[in-house]
Amino acid sequence: MALRRITLRDFVIVEALELDLQSGFTVLTGETGAGKSILIDAVQLVLGARADAALVREGCARTDVCAEFDAPAHIRPWLEEAGLEGEDLLLLRRTVDTQGKSRGWINGTPATATQLRALGELLLDIHGQHAWQSLTRPESVRGLLDAYAGTSDRATVERWNQWRQDQKALAQARAAQATLQQERERLQWQIAEVDKLAPGDDEWPELDAQHKRLSNASALMDAANAAIAALSGADAEGDGGALDGLSRAQDLLQGHEHLEAEFASAADILNSAVAQASDVVHSLHAYLRHNDLDPERLSAVDTRLSLWMTLARRYKRSPVELPALLHGWKAELQQLDAAADLVALEKAETASARAYQTAARALSLARAKGAPRLSAAITQAMQGLGMAGGQFEVSLGKLAEPAAHGTDDVAFLVAGHPGASPRPIGKVASGGELSRISLAIAVTTSALGEAPTLIFDEVDSGVGGAVADTVGRLMQQLGRDRQVLTVTHLPKVAARADHHLVVSKRSSARGTASQVVAVQGEDRISEMARMLGGDGSSKVTVAHAREMLAIAPPPSKAPRSPRRRKETDGA
Repeated sequence: MALRRITLRDFVIVEALELDLQSGFTVLTGETGAGKSILIDAVQLVLGARADAALVREGCARTDVCAEFDAPAHIRPWLEEAGLEGEDLLLLRRTVDTQGKSRGWINGTPATATQLRALGELLLDIHGQHAWQSLTRPESVRGLLDAYAGTSDRATVERWNQWRQDQKALAQARAAQATLQQERERLQWQIAEVDKLAPGDDEWPELDAQHKRLSNASALMDAANAAIAALSGADAEGDGGALDGLSRAQDLLQGHEHLEAEFASAADILNSAVAQASDVVHSLHAYLRHNDLDPERLSAVDTRLSLWMTLARRYKRSPVELPALLHGWKAELQQLDAAADLVALEKAETASARAYQTAARALSLARAKGAPRLSAAITQAMQGLGMAGGQFEVSLGKLAEPAAHGTDDVAFLVAGHPGASPRPIGKVASGGELSRISLAIAVTTSALGEAPTLIFDEVDSGVGGAVADTVGRLMQQLGRDRQVLTVTHLPKVAARADHHLVVSKRSSARGTASQVVAVQGEDRISEMARMLGGDGSSKVTVAHAREMLAIAPPPSKAPRSPRRRKETDGA
């Protein structure tokens, strides 16, 4: 069991419908225009098909479609990767408003149409009556062959992308060689010029301070001598220096501190001042002994300072930024050298080309092994579909240029009659042949996927007679392992079904009413008689219908009535 229930509300001409579905082989029948394909459209919508405001029933604000599935084990990894909770039942829902805007949910969690579409591919395969058209598209043809051969072009695509990336890098490097060389030469010249200076990271602040000291050495020495004289020398009038005055004041206070206690603390302060002033005089003498006018050192510092300033102005930077500028140029030059390493780029391109060719060859071998098997299987299916002696051929050629999917040119060729030369499937003229070939391919390849539900929408169009009976048996056979839903007009196909649903419309004062009913017993015989044509109530037609149902093997399970049947008002 896979698709359990589908619920429609305000969908096209359907006001409300809740339909339970069964396992095995189920057919949907009814008069032309009754709305059989509407159910298929609803399933496609909830599985991510393009939203269209035309799907909303006239006069309503939005349409709402829900589908309930059993959750097969193979979808659990997808649900986990998407951050969705995995349960035994899977509920998909989609709404579309009159502006064409849609919203989707998976188990109550908002989901995008892309997510619904990806999940739908794991749950259900739909084969439409024009499915043959996809068989003219190279990507569809390759996909069918790869699925049947049990291979994938994923590794080839990955290696192709890497090869293309390496080709692009090599081409860009070759095209930019002249520009890169000019840029390298410019950087090399700038680096060489600044390297002559060899600016230290912390050199500029010290150099600037040193230049200022040397430039003002004479004034500094004069200031030191004057300070020494002020502290310890005598002035022009013969008075002593500051130290002498401090010492005299200290002596006077100490001489009277026995009479005034406050003099003792003042004398202590003066004693400290005398000691500090003496230290200053000592330090200034040491400074004068170790410093003298040095014109040569001043000239050298002045020259280096000028170099710093000149380079800073040339490159429009402050002097302190020169070391960082030099480091940046050197790093940029290393990057250019790497980008201009054509040898390394050529080696990388050659290696990725070989990796792609290896993957492409492995893929071609797998396709070459699978092609004859697929050809034989579809040819065999064609024999029972009214194309006795017909031949199906999977043609493998070589593309003029390699591509992401490999180097193989895959095409489906068909010969509809004995002795006819196989031709591309798109050039087969007969519409009936196209339908039967499409059905043969669908039946042959339907077992490849993991999707538990298969839907065939009038793929039996253009066939009849014994071929129709064969189609019915094929559908019934598929229904033993998968859930199969088929929209059909052929009574011989319907006779083989395990379950039979009838879609009909009725007119009333309220408008057009549609309904879906599970039929069995006499009701099913009546529907079969209608499908046989003529007067469905005649004894001959009814007897024919009864005979067809009697010939067909009994259904695998007793049919179950829909959970809910409701007539629906059309717009």
